[in-house]
Amino acid sequence: MKSITKDTLIGDALMMDGGIAPILMGAGMECIFCPSAAGETIEQAAMVHGINPDDLLEDIQDYLSSQG
Repeated sequence: MKSITKDTLIGDALMMDGGIAPILMGAGMECIFCPSAAGETIEQAAMVHGINPDDLLEDIQDYLSSQG
């Protein structure tokens, strides 16, 4: 399974698996493809958008687990 943590950059996470994009966008992060967002960590982006980073990471990890 791919390893994504709260310290993973948004850009790196999207390169690992583009299927993460709908999760981030569904959480209110419509700007994930802008250059500045690519350099933010999952935790930083979550905090800027008022999202619990642990909940967001859990959603991402659930998705990755389902992909095998």
